[in-house]
Amino acid sequence: MLAAVMDYFSSCWGPRSGDGHRGKGPDAAGRQDGLLWYKDAGQLVTGEFSMAVVQANQLLEDQSQVESGSLSLADPGPQGTFVGVYDGHGGPETSRFINDHLFNHLRRFATEHKFMSADVIRKAFQATEEGFLSLVSKEWSLKPQIASVGSCCLVGVICAGTLYVANLGDSRAVLGRLVKATGEVVAMQLSSEHNACYEEVRQELQSSHPDDPHIVVLKHNVWRVKGLIQISRSIGDVYLKKPEYNREPLHSKFRLRETFQRPILSSEPQITEHRIQPNDQFVIFASDGLWEHLTNKEAVDLVQSSPRNGIARRLVKAAMQEAAKKREMRYSDLKKIDRGVRRHFLDDITVVVVFLDLNAMSKASWSKSPSVSLRGGGVTVPAKSLAPFSAPARLNSTY
Repeated sequence: MLAAVMDYFSSCWGPRSGDGHRGKGPDAAGRQDGLLWYKDAGQLVTGEFSMAVVQANQLLEDQSQVESGSLSLADPGPQGTFVGVYDGHGGPETSRFINDHLFNHLRRFATEHKFMSADVIRKAFQATEEGFLSLVSKEWSLKPQIASVGSCCLVGVICAGTLYVANLGDSRAVLGRLVKATGEVVAMQLSSEHNACYEEVRQELQSSHPDDPHIVVLKHNVWRVKGLIQISRSIGDVYLKKPEYNREPLHSKFRLRETFQRPILSSEPQITEHRIQPNDQFVIFASDGLWEHLTNKEAVDLVQSSPRNGIARRLVKAAMQEAAKKREMRYSDLKKIDRGVRRHFLDDITVVVVFLDLNAMSKASWSKSPSVSLRGGGVTVPAKSLAPFSAPARLNSTY
């Protein structure tokens, strides 16, 4: 019995590869089909996964990654799975920056702490925010608009039988849990959304800015923070966190009439810890592009009733079909619309489905399966690059 318990808790620890570097599993790059990128199936140390990204913006603003294997730089170190969904706005620079830095910060802090925790994740978020602020300060004189670029940030970390979910903004993580008495799989939302459309978010903003009667403004029937942005927490959006960047040469549409003494937006993630149970089946991590068109229940029902292989792609298709229906058009016609123009019909959509396997988790420290390091869209951008993303031009697609 003691040995079994030790095996279970040791699932968070294991050696790296012999050369000290993280390996990549087979077919790591995924596949491209028009504006859709996908990896239908893959194996993680904590179970299987499926991943898909579809582009709507002129430049892909959604960035994402899946990392599985060592979660630190130590040998041995914590073993597990990391999922990141970064929904950028105003441009792709912040979401790309997060994709390049957040996981590395998490590994560094996990090494220092010698285990995974909410504090490790919180410190990784803070270091990423500080790093982007440093980049803005360097680029400000030549590229002032970088101060108006930001990103939502949803992270899931599975380690030692615990699922940590950290969130800024309005992406969402939803658990599918089996009810043994009925055989039904129910949806449990694991993240809270920081969007001014929710009354509790508006109350939080008003409570933290009691001297500002216009902290949230109803504009064109949409609640916005300072009349500018819907989300209340993010990485980036420095123009609403540091008053020295809310001035010329920043574009006038982003500048406030009055200065501010404290940050208007927050970069403090909301973190939950969920002990994985035997009846927990899978988790859907997705940007709000999916949840604009599918409810939690609809998404969970689709995953439960479909084969695992290609399920992320099927969720993307279901959302696009719903978007087409809302515009009274055919799904096949929506697929033909090029990036940029397509944004009038739907947003970039990123979906990662992770199937939970407690048996695999308990054996992770002894597993010989290769590590996974995968980025949604198959795009690799240098850490400091702000170069435009070259989207695929081919639109003859089968998704």
